Amino acid sequence: MSSGSMVQGVVRAVGESPVAEWVADAQQTVYRPLLEWARRSPLHSGVLGHSVHPVLTDVTLGCWLSASILDVAGGSKAHDSARLLVASGLAAAIPTAVAGAADWTELSGAERRIGAVHAAGTDIATVLFFGSFVARMRGNRVTGSKFAIAGNLVMVGAGLLGGHLALTKGTANRTVAGGAAPSA
Repeated sequence: MSSGSMVQGVVRAVGESPVAEWVADAQQTVYRPLLEWARRSPLHSGVLGHSVHPVLTDVTLGCWLSASILDVAGGSKAHDSARLLVASGLAAAIPTAVAGAADWTELSGAERRIGAVHAAGTDIATVLFFGSFVARMRGNRVTGSKFAIAGNLVMVGAGLLGGHLALTKGTANRTVAGGAAPSA
């Protein structure tokens, strides 16, 4: 089995999972007020011809990955920079999540379930990076580094699902009439 077909199998399993449906329903219930606001926000625009969410993920993930690279290769002089990058990634995670949540409101079926699991993964990673930031602020760089590595690993899985939606399924496309993402 090739790695591509293995990845597609995982994505398909998530899209067909009753647990993923439960996650999607729970997120819809818990985040309902935020989802309505996000859908009307400037972060849910068609001005670029595509969703702004994938663009914003580059900022968030770039900060977090760079922090981990500094943790591993930067030495003691990089501690402050790594902490700043973790904090910057946390700040960027807010509009990134709002834009993604707005996009998710327009999904249905398997794409909705995949998006819900993607969002749950990014939430977990964000909590891990918040733990990293707190540890770093308390002077515990090693624990902060471990939280950051764990957060980046979680983001690999979450990003795989989000990338599938945006690139394979075209959910980030805004060229459909009305500026909405296409649904399955």
